[in-house]
Amino acid sequence: MADTLPPLSLYIHTPWCVRKCPYCDFNSHEPGTHGFTPRDLPEVAYLKALLQDLDSDLVLAAGREIQTIFIGGGTPSLLSPAFYDRLLKEIEARLPFANDIEVTLEANPGTTEQERFIGYRKAGINRLSLGIQSFQPDQLHALGRIHSGDEAITAVAQARQAGFTNINIDLMHGLPDQTPQLAMDDIAQALALAPDHLSWYQLTLEPNTAFHSHPPVLPEEEALWDIQDKGHQLLEQAGFKRYEISAYASADHQSRHNLNYWQFGDYLGIGAGAHGKLSHIDQNGEWRIERRWKTRQPDAYLKRTDDLRGFIAGKQPIKADELPLEFAMNALRLTDGVALDTWRANTGQAAAMLLTRLQSAEKKGLLMQMPEKLRASPQGLLFLNELLALISDD
Repeated sequence: MADTLPPLSLYIHTPWCVRKCPYCDFNSHEPGTHGFTPRDLPEVAYLKALLQDLDSDLVLAAGREIQTIFIGGGTPSLLSPAFYDRLLKEIEARLPFANDIEVTLEANPGTTEQERFIGYRKAGINRLSLGIQSFQPDQLHALGRIHSGDEAITAVAQARQAGFTNINIDLMHGLPDQTPQLAMDDIAQALALAPDHLSWYQLTLEPNTAFHSHPPVLPEEEALWDIQDKGHQLLEQAGFKRYEISAYASADHQSRHNLNYWQFGDYLGIGAGAHGKLSHIDQNGEWRIERRWKTRQPDAYLKRTDDLRGFIAGKQPIKADELPLEFAMNALRLTDGVALDTWRANTGQAAAMLLTRLQSAEKKGLLMQMPEKLRASPQGLLFLNELLALISDD
């Protein structure tokens, strides 16, 4: 194993949203009243809980520098700029920030306005991720989104005017009644807004969602392949490099926070339902990695401020025989792959043990023939689960 700890990030979860989308399996909850405004959210109580949650995790960070922060949800843009200003100041008082720290906030059109964007930027948030998903009215309606295409366009313009120079747009494809042309229209409209990063991923019907219980009619497989091929070409022609299965970036605008996940870095997780992964080297030089997760329901999470059990809902060490799959399922999402010598550093397993499995994956066309690198082929990125099974099996 490596003899130094990996980079450390911080994930902060905001569990509320205006309306639960039928495809969403994230930990997001509608507030109790249908006519609520952001002022109805328990900002003071949630701030207290987040900081207490972080305080209980500080021993895990051991004074390490925070490289990136990602505020996800739910809909984080429901909470006020003043909330984030106070939160980030309090976090920095507890943990050192890297000089070039990346701080991302997820925001949904329809929950923002010019003044809020200005306030978020002043609070220290320097990267914005806008959950647009589509610009087409029929697709937005099918997805249960609360914004229109025009509101999405306006939100990007407002964010630029507020001083954001690092903006991601989330788009989905393979939507109900979506043709390849409609999918390309969405990409063209997104590109016209000149984002710095674009996440473009296919709709999947996840368990425990409304779409899973009542599946919509989705495009046929042939249309899905057509959408993917044309979409990749369109994005690359516009100067966006695909660096992960569903992530594209202009020069120097990759998501550093997500890269830390995929490169098997560490991250603290605070907030209702947040997950974390922390590495530790004990006094005997033994390397240990633990995953932990926090109380999921917002009301229950808030009550944990007065509970001696704290906010932890569960924790589990990653066993040595699980490390190959854990590492591969992240690293092989990257289109450039990873250096083969990082395999031993992250799994404790000699690279030589991979040779037979690598040869099998190469013969199937799932892995590039690169002797010093693990890199999925274009086919391997499409069939990642099959590739992972070949590489990680004993």
